[in-house]
Order: sequence, then C-alpha cells, then structure tokens
Amino acid sequence: MDQLALLLALLIGAVISVPIGERLGLPAPVLMTLAGIALALLPFVPNVQVPSDFILPLVLPPLLYAAVQRTSWRQFTANIRPILLLAVALVFVTTAAVATVASAIVPGLPIAAAVALGALVAPPDPVAATAVAGSIGLPRRLVSILEGEGLFNDVTAIVLYHVAIAAAVTGTFSWPVAAGRLVLSGVVAVVVGLVLGWLTNKLLGLLDDTTLQIGLTLMVPFVAYVLAEELLGSGVLAVLVTALSLAEHTADADDVRGRLEGNAFWSIVDTLVTGVAFGLIGLELHVVFGSATAHLGRMISWGAVIVAVVVGVRLLYLLPATWLAKRLHRLNLQEDIPTSWRETVVMWWSGMRGVASVALALAIPTTKDNGDPFPGRGEMIFIAFAVIMVTLVFQGLSLPWLVKRLGVRSDTDAERELERSLAIRASKAARRRLKDIQEVEELPEDVLERMSRSAFEIGVRISPDMVDEERHQAYLKRAERLKSVQRIQREMMSAARHEVLSARNEPGSDPEIVDRVLRHLDVRSLR
Repeated sequence: MDQLALLLALLIGAVISVPIGERLGLPAPVLMTLAGIALALLPFVPNVQVPSDFILPLVLPPLLYAAVQRTSWRQFTANIRPILLLAVALVFVTTAAVATVASAIVPGLPIAAAVALGALVAPPDPVAATAVAGSIGLPRRLVSILEGEGLFNDVTAIVLYHVAIAAAVTGTFSWPVAAGRLVLSGVVAVVVGLVLGWLTNKLLGLLDDTTLQIGLTLMVPFVAYVLAEELLGSGVLAVLVTALSLAEHTADADDVRGRLEGNAFWSIVDTLVTGVAFGLIGLELHVVFGSATAHLGRMISWGAVIVAVVVGVRLLYLLPATWLAKRLHRLNLQEDIPTSWRETVVMWWSGMRGVASVALALAIPTTKDNGDPFPGRGEMIFIAFAVIMVTLVFQGLSLPWLVKRLGVRSDTDAERELERSLAIRASKAARRRLKDIQEVEELPEDVLERMSRSAFEIGVRISPDMVDEERHQAYLKRAERLKSVQRIQREMMSAARHEVLSARNEPGSDPEIVDRVLRHLDVRSLR
C-alpha cells in the first residue's frame, strides 16, 4: 500500500465512520483514531510521510473555519470571560504543571523542552470535543463553552510552543522577548484577520456565482493562516478573526441557495479533513513506537505520569474556575457557564487532545542550532502521543457513558421555547410584509386568504405548539393534503427528469443542453 492508497482509505473511512458511529453511539473521530491504530499494526501499511510543517497549515484552517460557522461574534463577546479562563489561563497552568513534572522525571530534559512538551499537550482539541458533544446531546450551553475553549486555546498553546522551541534550539531565553512575541503575534493576527475578512467580503460581492463564492471561502482560511505566519503572527487566530468577520458581515437572508450549498460544502470538508486528521493520529504509532524501543518501560511510566498531570490539572482548575464564573455570571447573565457540578465534571472529561497536539509533536526539530540532537525529542513525542491516545480514545469512548450516568442532557424546554419564539417572530414578519403589499397592490380575496394562511403556517411548520389544539389539528389536515399534492408533484417531476436524462444518450443529443434543462428541473424540484 502506497501513500496515495492510504490517503484514499482514510477518506473513505472518514465518510463511513459517521453512520457507523451513529449506530454504535460513538464519536466518528474516536472511530477514525482506532481505525488508524488498526492500520498501523498491519505490516503492509507504510509509515506516514506527511511533512510536519504541512500538518498545521493544511489541517487546522479548514477545521477552524468550519467550526466558526456554528458560532457568532456576539456569542464570543458574551462568553469572553469563560473563554479567557479556559482558553488562556488553563493552557498556561497546564503547561507550567507538565513542564515542572516532566523536567523532574525525564533525565536530561531541559526546562525549555519541558515547556514545549507542556504547551503541545495543553490545548484540548476543538474538533474532538465538539464532535463528541454534538453526538451525545449535551446542553447547548456546554457545547458553546467547549467550542469557545477549543477555538482559542490553540492560539495560546502554539505561541507558547514556538517560544519554548526557539529557546531550546538556541539555548537562550528572554521573558521580555517572549512577551513581546506573544503580543506581536496576537496583534498581527487580528489585523490580518480583519483586513482579509473585509477584502473577502468585497470580493464575494463581486462574484454572482455561488460556486465561485464557495471556492473563494475555501481558499480564505489557508490564506489567512499562511499570511499571518509569514508576518510573525498567529495563523490560528487570524483564521478565527477572518471567519468571525465574514460570518458577521456576509449574512444575506435572501441568499438561500448560497447558504444551503455553502453549509453542505463545509460539512463535507469538515467530515473529510477531520476523519483524515484523526486517522493520521492512529497511524503515527509507527513513528512513536519506533522512537521508544530503547527504554519502552520507563517511557510508558513517564507517559502515565504526564497523563495524570494533564487530566488532574484540568479538574483541579475547573472546580474553582467554575465557581468564579458563577460569581461573575451575575454581572453578565448572557454568559454560557456550567450550572452544576455534573456539568463541570462533563467539561473536565471532555478535555481530549487531538490534531494540534499531533502536529506540534511531529514538528519538534531534530537538531539544535549548533548541530547537536534536540534533547529528549523521542521521549517528548512518546509522552505526547500517550496523552493524546488516553484522552482521545479512553475519554472519548467513556464520555457518552459518563454523560448518561450523570444525567446531563440538553435543555429541550429552553430550546423549544426559543424555537417557538422565533417561529412567532417569523410568522409575524411574514404577515407584516403581506399587509404592506396589500396596501400598494390590489389582491384578489382568494389570493389574500391563501397568503394569510401561508404566513401563519410559516410559524406553525417551525413550531407546531405555537397554536391551540383545534387550530393545530386543522393545520395538520391541511398539511396532510399538501403532502399528498407534493408527493404527486415529486413523482411528476421525477418522470420529467428521467425523460430528459434518458435523452442524454440518444443520437444527436447535446449533453450540455440536456444538462441545462435538467438543472432547470432540479432547481424547480428544490423549490
């Protein structure tokens, strides 16, 4: 099996792991990691040869951009305190704890290398956490916290990692220089993100074709990441700022086709890239065990200790942080915070490591500036993968059981109430618009009655419980008749499409014209 065949196998696995995971009640990223481990054990499967410098730029931008589509700038600003407590403070605390323990138990590991190890295992993976959270029905409040933490903790961890690696490679370290680099990295990333978001928004306005617009949005996260990195900024933060800026300014309520096709496209990208990334985590066992043959027993014990530190620090930090967040919550009731110790435990157990930690571990240099081997590189990679495997596989597999055991579930009443409120607002907006049209146009009585009923049913279709039982039953009868009409229409349109499609292979038929007519029928069928 060559590299291309291995990539195709991972892509196919990324697709089929979704329905399999739904049937088994397991997150698709965990299944792909297990599949990668299984492939790594087969003798005919080659070592993965993806340059470490390419992993972060190729994997993180599309995943982060897709994740941002599920949030908003308002949600981020409303949750700024919980995000800073988790994404920034917890990363620093975890890095410091891991660096202290690692430098004490691993012989010959310099403090700078230990800090780099702490930074690369500190950030929980946003993709794994949100994928697991979404598959087990956590409250939307907790999902928002995990998304916010996952989106911003990579920024802090990656900057810390680069500062520590530079210190280990050069043998020198300066706190003022490190602090200056941290500030510069953030400022450059924000500027790049805002400018690129504004520029992309203008370009999208010049492109009338949905396909071209989606193609542009595909390139934007990669451009944001690479441009920021070239200017000594944080590529991850630049992608986040760009995506948030675009989501805030490019929303067009009437761009139905663009929204549907864009969501479908990014859902596909998210599924494929996530599957390949977590499959690579399992496959990297070749490299990991190859570096551990000399003293495997001791390295396993070191890995176990660091895993305990990473998991334990998260719990010990979340307990007081959650208490503090509750106290501060009185000042901003819109913040999403855990409301009970059960939710805090679920947040603790959701701290799985993944793609970013893998990429940073594989990007550790092999030599220092003076040509000497990088101290403790093999041990660092093994410990990093021990943390990733235990947190991702063990915690990922046990999280659904823990959530069920603790009785943490989505707040369906609140979600249903919000849905009902939006349904009423949508229906009222439609009726107001109909009234405005009626004032300037002479509408026949039967058309006006039908349009009034249609405006009312806009809300009922979204939230049937917005009306009383009698009106609900009347709506259900009309809906049943409408379904019958729509079924007949679908069968008629299907017959028309089959007839046109059959003409594609007829002598003298022009496939381009056939496709044009078929597209017209497809668009009408969607309507």
